Amino acid sequence: MLVRRLARPLLGSMFVIGGLDAVRHPDAKSPAAQGMVTFLREKTSVPVPDDAAAVVRIDGAAKLVAGLALSLGRAPRISATVLATSLIPTTLAAHRFWEAEDEGSRNMQKIQFFKNASMLGGLLLAAVDTEGKPSVAWRTRRAARRLSRNVGHAAEAGAEAAVESAERVARSTRKVLPG
Repeated sequence: MLVRRLARPLLGSMFVIGGLDAVRHPDAKSPAAQGMVTFLREKTSVPVPDDAAAVVRIDGAAKLVAGLALSLGRAPRISATVLATSLIPTTLAAHRFWEAEDEGSRNMQKIQFFKNASMLGGLLLAAVDTEGKPSVAWRTRRAARRLSRNVGHAAEAGAEAAVESAERVARSTRKVLPG
């Protein structure tokens, strides 16, 4: 569909540009990432490198690859999921408007925070877009219902065949052994 061919590259473009910048210049983003690295190391069991610049590079590479894949329509649902997952800690680390000291900085960070929140909404829509095809969950439920129905029909047919066989045996026994 034409809308998907336009929307995916538009949505992915920010991640391609931002990811490339993070890979090439991680030191500019490292101070903001340090808080998230410390949080993840202390509060979760997620293995995270000590070096914030390495984390920024890894995150940038993930955004670059997933942004390109989304833009090209390659594994768009997986790509959108990767981008959404990566965008959440990035937003929480880099756009903490509630901690800004001056009004101008607070407003700028608030705009960036909600821009990322809007992009997250687009990514969530892209992650669940099945392009009009049934989802895996729907196909699985449908296959299970069909299998259940077929097993039920087979059981009924087997029971009917058993009854017919028993009746045939009884009839032939009566012919051989009269009364």
